[in-house]
Amino acid sequence: MKQFTELVEYALKAPSGHNTQPWRFKLTSKGLDIYPDFSRSLPVVDGNNRELYISLGTATENLCIAARHFGYLDSVSILADTTGEYYVHVELEKADKTYSDSLFEQINKRQTNRRIYTNRSLTKDTLKVLREVQLEYGVHVHLFEKKDAEFNLLKEFVYRGNEMQMTDSAFKKELTNWIRLNKKQVLKYKDGLTYAVMGSPSVPSWIGKPIMNFVLTPEAQNKSDKKKIESSSLLALFTVENSTPLDWIALGRSLERFLLESTLLGVTNAYLNQPCEVNSLADEMRTKLDINGEYPMLLVRLGHAVSMPYSPRKEVIDMVFN
Repeated sequence: MKQFTELVEYALKAPSGHNTQPWRFKLTSKGLDIYPDFSRSLPVVDGNNRELYISLGTATENLCIAARHFGYLDSVSILADTTGEYYVHVELEKADKTYSDSLFEQINKRQTNRRIYTNRSLTKDTLKVLREVQLEYGVHVHLFEKKDAEFNLLKEFVYRGNEMQMTDSAFKKELTNWIRLNKKQVLKYKDGLTYAVMGSPSVPSWIGKPIMNFVLTPEAQNKSDKKKIESSSLLALFTVENSTPLDWIALGRSLERFLLESTLLGVTNAYLNQPCEVNSLADEMRTKLDINGEYPMLLVRLGHAVSMPYSPRKEVIDMVFN
């Protein structure tokens, strides 16, 4: 049981929308259950909890990679509780030997890097590895280089997403609720989007809040995103054939595998999910992009950059129950 608890530390390193960490871990005699924590949901930007369930998948993948590293065989199933909500059931069985996985060492290194990148292209060998990352059934990733027409089309979708989200007062209120403006807030909450990961100085709340009102505009966001996209080497669009909580969890596992493999290759990443979060734009992407009618879930930019500070994480003891 003690080692099961230790595995949670690696699961907590997984990415989540706004770094909400929307999960809880229940220890069982044979493993762990990972439950969604709807008190940490994002009802405006993620009204159907799609990104929340994706986060459950990323945490599951980290946990399973760590379990194999420490000598366990894992068996994962998706179950429903008495209310009909889905959770992840992980059974662990002690193996005769440990299993070496190069991705394990990347769990502590992976980060979302919001910097402007170096504009250096990815090598053919790197692209080949990324295209061959093993994905769960029904999950796909479409890689678009700068020379591809879809790259420019996706840029326009991002800009349109900014225009819609940054003029939505409810969206901006929800976003600002998860921004941590200074060290005091970071230490208090241990979650959210910190000033450091966004490349900003630590400022008192009475200064930071008026600044956010000035910065969170379509014009400012598009100006920033334009520089970031143009400095990136590649856009990766993650899609699913069917859009259900089971598919979202599967996508999360695939996403984390892809991000850890990218980290191993020295490739940095950050999200540009705006067009996937606006339903009308997501529907339009299904028809205008060559993605076989699949549902667009996440958009990620990739490239090279120096590392940034890491996002905070809550303590294991606060996320585990029996």
